[in-house]
Amino acid sequence: MAPLPCMKRDRDQQDLLRQIAWQSLRHGIQYGRHLEPDLDALPRAFCEPAACFVTLHKNGRLRGCIGSMEASDPLAKAVAWASFSAGFRDPRFPSLKSEEMDELALEISILSPMQDLPVSSEQDLLSTLRPGIDGLLLEEHWRHAVYLPSVWEQLPEPSEFVRQLKIKGGWPGDYWSDDMRAKRFQSEIIS
Repeated sequence: MAPLPCMKRDRDQQDLLRQIAWQSLRHGIQYGRHLEPDLDALPRAFCEPAACFVTLHKNGRLRGCIGSMEASDPLAKAVAWASFSAGFRDPRFPSLKSEEMDELALEISILSPMQDLPVSSEQDLLSTLRPGIDGLLLEEHWRHAVYLPSVWEQLPEPSEFVRQLKIKGGWPGDYWSDDMRAKRFQSEIIS
């Protein structure tokens, strides 16, 4: 199966998205809210709806990661919101402080559309996943969990990738049910 479509941005567009993300973090420190980008001053592609995540690392360790699986906001607004949220609303971490800014690395993941994976078992899922390529969303009733494709760097073995994702979502690592649904996606990484 071919990778899902994911628009690649040129270097200038990538630089501009990074600027929006960093500006939103600085705006959050100064004003306590995310930046509202001026869409009229941005390239048209930045005004198209997009799903994205922003991941912050401090000294090589996760410092925050938040985003949206739904392409509901224009890309520029989605990046500004996700950047602010990763720094100030990730419940795993305290709010970002200005003295941390120089120690941060930032990564933007722009997601392709979701693709349902019609799997009937965990073994089915494991044989369908493409390590290093696919991000994965698992859902069952009200519970869900997602791993971006970049998580393959820490969890390269498919069975461990899926097991840890289930644990993240609150399921036992060896859990599977007929109600479990899986979706995959790819991402364009800008770091």
